[in-house]
Amino acid sequence: MNDLLRNFFDWGLIGDTFPDLLTYGLRNTLMLAICASLVGSVIGMVLAIMGLSTRPWLRWPARVYTDVFRGLPAALVILMVGEGVFSAQVSWLQSPYPVAILALSLMAGAYIGEIFRAGIQSVERGQGEACRALGLSHGQSLRLVVIPQGVRRVLPAMVNQFIGIIKDSSLVYFLGLVTTQRELFRIGQDSSVSTGNLSPLVATGICYLLLTVPLTHLVNYVDRRLREGTRPVATLEDEPSLVDPKDVLA
Repeated sequence: MNDLLRNFFDWGLIGDTFPDLLTYGLRNTLMLAICASLVGSVIGMVLAIMGLSTRPWLRWPARVYTDVFRGLPAALVILMVGEGVFSAQVSWLQSPYPVAILALSLMAGAYIGEIFRAGIQSVERGQGEACRALGLSHGQSLRLVVIPQGVRRVLPAMVNQFIGIIKDSSLVYFLGLVTTQRELFRIGQDSSVSTGNLSPLVATGICYLLLTVPLTHLVNYVDRRLREGTRPVATLEDEPSLVDPKDVLA
């Protein structure tokens, strides 16, 4: 039992691993997740608009893209994109990080596109009809009224997707990383292999929890606030009358 506990909870090894986790791992993991989320959001918005189009030549490519990248394992996509890009000998894509961001963005775009599409479709049809009654075109009503409301409604789902990207970033070690490029998982894995102990991986898990658990509570808070809405502003009818009706009748 003591050997089992020491294999997972060697606090000396955990303490030795934390400096690298916080110096390189945390920075690199957040950089991958943030960049992939931004690029994936752009891809997702394009897919959502294409998917809502009445033109089949726009709608079907978006549907196929979404089905393919949602159906493939993340590890397979990262390996296929990495091998394909590296074999193309593109100079600025020979570093693992642009390739990893590209692979994560392609996958995130498929999920975010469905999130945006659901949010846009949740906006009442009367909103668009009111915009057209005011003289706005279909594109203007989408850009100025419908899409902003739809994005606001899916903010909790977007934060959940960001959490998923943080965890998927652990798979970029397949592409090969130098010491300063290692993300959280690779640092814990290297330290665990060199020491023959699993405690560094426990330290890595703690770092992931420090990232994901606060974000999960943030999702719950934002979702609760969106469901409750803002407090209605009091009107004159709501204010208590300062005049006694009996005095008026008198």
